[in-house]
Parts: sequence; C-alpha cells; structure tokens
Amino acid sequence: MDFDYVIVGGGSGGSTLAGRLSADPSVRVCLIEAGGDGKGVLVRAPLGTAAMLSGRPRINNYCYQTVPQAGLNGRRGYQPRGRCLGGSSAINAMLYLRGHRSDYDDWARQGCAGWSFEEVLPYFKRAEGNQRGDGEWHGGQGPLQVAEQQSPRPIAEAFVRAAMECGLPRNDDFNGPQQEGVGLYQVTQFHGGAKNGERCSVAAAYLHPVMDRANLNVMTDTQALRVVLEGRRAVGVEIERGGRREVVKARREVVLCGGAFNSPQLLMLSGIGDPAELQRHGIEVRHALPGVGKNLQDHLDFILSYKSKDSDVVGLGPMGALRMTRAILEWRKTGKGMAASPLAEGGAFFRSSPALARPDLQLHFVIAIVDDHSRKMHFSAGYSCHVCVLRPKSRGEVGLVDLQAASAPRIDPNYLSHPDDLATLLAGTREMRKIMRSPALDRYRGAELYTADAESDEALTAHIRQRADTIYHPVGTCKMGVDPMAVVDPQLRVHGIEGLRVVDASVMPTIIGGNTNAPTIMIAERAADFMRAAAPAAAQVREAATV
Repeated sequence: MDFDYVIVGGGSGGSTLAGRLSADPSVRVCLIEAGGDGKGVLVRAPLGTAAMLSGRPRINNYCYQTVPQAGLNGRRGYQPRGRCLGGSSAINAMLYLRGHRSDYDDWARQGCAGWSFEEVLPYFKRAEGNQRGDGEWHGGQGPLQVAEQQSPRPIAEAFVRAAMECGLPRNDDFNGPQQEGVGLYQVTQFHGGAKNGERCSVAAAYLHPVMDRANLNVMTDTQALRVVLEGRRAVGVEIERGGRREVVKARREVVLCGGAFNSPQLLMLSGIGDPAELQRHGIEVRHALPGVGKNLQDHLDFILSYKSKDSDVVGLGPMGALRMTRAILEWRKTGKGMAASPLAEGGAFFRSSPALARPDLQLHFVIAIVDDHSRKMHFSAGYSCHVCVLRPKSRGEVGLVDLQAASAPRIDPNYLSHPDDLATLLAGTREMRKIMRSPALDRYRGAELYTADAESDEALTAHIRQRADTIYHPVGTCKMGVDPMAVVDPQLRVHGIEGLRVVDASVMPTIIGGNTNAPTIMIAERAADFMRAAAPAAAQVREAATV
C-alpha cells in the first residue's frame, strides 16, 4: 500500500494532521491507530471520563505506569493515555487552555524560530470554533468546538468566590490577555445542534466528519512496529493487524504522532535514538540521536478532598446512583446537566511569590472526590481541588522495556528530583488549603480526607510524597530545537533523517504553563502548513530521480 503521508497515532496531533492533509484530494493519507474509533458513548458523554480514566476496566486507555519514583516514596505513578481515535482528548477533562504567552516566547528564545506567541496565536485561532466567536484572542470558525460549560454547578461558583476571598482576581478567559486569576474553564464540547453537550474530541472535530474521503485511509486496531528506513530516509511503516504484518509505504513523509511516550519508543525500536539505550536492547543503531526519550517533563499534582452533604456534586451510593441516572437522561435529552460536566469545572492560576512575572501554579476544582485517579472509590459525595507546578525543573526520560512495540515503554518522570519543585508544590498546597477553608465554601464543606491534621510543612510534605501524581501532561521527549539534544528541528523534521517528522506534545522543548491538549492541536495545525509547503519540493525531487 502506497500513500503520500503515513501518520502513526490518531490522537490530538494525528487526527488534526490527517484531517488537514486529506483536505487536498490530490494526496493520499494513511492514519494508523492502535485503538478503536473513539465514537462510543463513554467518549461522547463528558462524564464518561470517570469510567475511562481509572483503567478499571481498560477502556480507550493504555494505563501506563512509571518506574518507582524516589521522590514519591518509591511509588509507581499511574499514566493514563488515550488509546483510540482522538487519543487523550477522548478521555480527558476537555479543558481548553493554551498556557502563558511567554511559554512560546521562551521556545523561540531557545532556538525554535517561528514559535513565539504572536506566531502561534493564528494557529490556535484557526483550530477554534469558539462559542464566543471570532475576536482578538479567539477563532469562531474552526473545527474544534470550544464552549462555555453547559451546566456549571453552584459549588464551582462558590470555589471562584472562595479564591477571590483569598485575593485572586476573577478571570473569565484564561486564554485572553491575562492568565492569572480564578474562573470557570472553557471546554472542548459541542455547543449547539444535534451533538449539543457532547465531548468534542480532536477526532470528533477533525477526523470523524471526513472519514468517507476517498483519499483517506484510517486503520484502527493496528499496531505500528517500526519506521522503515532506506539509508537516512523514512519510506514507510511496518504494521501488524489481524495477526498479519505488512509495510505501509510513504512517498513523501512518515509522521509520528504517538505522544510523549509512544513516539520516542517507536523511534528507538526503529534504530533511531541514544546508542547506549539501543545497544542495551540489541537494536542496530540506524541513526544516533541522543535526545530521543530524554527531557521528559510533566505536571505533578497534589489533591485535597472533602466530603460534602450537598446533593449537587458527584457521589456513589444509592442516592448518588439515582442522581447520576437522572443526569444521564437529562444529558441525552438536552445536552445539559451533571453528565455534561467536565468534572474539573473551576480553575485558577497564581504565583507562589509576588516577585514572579507569571503564574507558576494552577488549580483544578473538581465536583467529585478524586482519589488515586478515581481508582480508589469513596461511597460518599464530595469535591476535590488539585494543585500543580506549572514549570517543573525535574527532568525524566522514556526508554524501552523490551523489543515489542505493543509493550509499555519505560517511563521515569523523575518527579521532585529538583528541590525547587517540592518547595513550589508545598507553597501551592498551602494557598489551595486557604481557598478550600474560605467562607464561600462553608456550606459545602464536610470532613477533609487524609490531610485534616497536617499543618506543618513536614506533615504536608509527607502527604505530597505519599499521594502526589501526574495530572496527565507529559511532554518533551522528542524536543524541538537546534542543540545537540534536540530530536526535531523547528519544522518538526527529525534531525538527520529525511521524510520523517514528529508532531505531538513530545516536541515541546519546555512544558507550557497549562493543560497541553490545545497546544498539541496548534502544533499539528502548524505541521500541516510545513508539510504542504514542502510537498512541491519533494515531488520535484522524486520526478528528477525517475528521469
């Protein structure tokens, strides 16, 4: 099978890219996805994330684990990642956030020419079909539906008032001129029509509507095994599906969109990476690229949880089940109600010190008790608040466990290896607790779980080491740049290999100060332009070679 472009991974990067590239009927595009089609009701219903995220049972989720983390008392962290068309955008909380404008200016200063905020803003706007319409900060005509929350709960507004009581300003647009403050998140959700209230995964935005294009071949339940190389050029991808192996050939380019864990894994299995890591597993070094898998960054998250007698939060037990049944029926009829909630309804960005130029901490306020990624259940209603350090200094890596592409990679975020991360997270935890104890939440607040008696820095630090874990934003393992550890150049082409790009969160040289789904879509929008611009030159080279 021959195509112009072969894309590996149908997540946020791959779905965006396949939709954009296949809009040109003169090119043939193949998208390879290990999971299913991402169209099930648990994906479409926003509250379905609670069923998929835990991985019990595994539904649209790789359910990865880290190696034991010294900074977390030797615990293995849990790393849920989406495994279907739409990728992690099919199982996440739908929050639409770009990060701080300075994050992108930092990329440009690090040698990533063309990636300053002013240069990437048009691509954010191109992607957006924002309910607020076209404007200076937002786009209203793009495929990704971005909405106000359908039915935010009163407790979320109480959280906003509580944070304002602690000195944070109200902010009704974290993607506008200022990030700092407290408010309700916008979400990637349909806001009208027959799909009103449904999750708008990236596949639902870019891919599902165009699956009937004659020039687009989407292979689900298909495992990519390796990138096929001829010398220093990528010419295809070896796959396995239905128990059979074959090679899908790429006339122009192969693009890896597997995310921060799977893209470096596939590069290494193809002989591209750090020679020491490859030789450890007996892999022939086809191209030495020491940065592959290095530079892993993630947002480590700590949670305070509270029981509540309020009936307007998520809870288990007979009454909770009855309320949830009613909520699902309401959602199916109107697209509104609790089943339309992203769960993480409220949020805040703030600084751990007034001396800082930008927020370094983020809060997610959740209308449910979230314990161990919803894997530990509490048969009572309640709510939670999360805090994460936005720009951690700790760095980890991704490696191989074995030579099987279907195996989980070795994931070592190296959490809290830099002492500044713990100090910042502790400061954020203290501020979060002030907000949680503010008068605006008095009517909702029941018992504080786990940490009620933890007042000293030592006690809170012990809880952080015992219970902190990811909030699902791994990036950086195929970083963009021009330094010796960069994996791709500023046009996302793998250094030293022709016809091969990486287009996903792994290319971020440094993590952005916010959730990572919207930036990944922006990266793919830019990549589509890069690839279209390169196509005429590639075609001329092929024609010359045949003369």
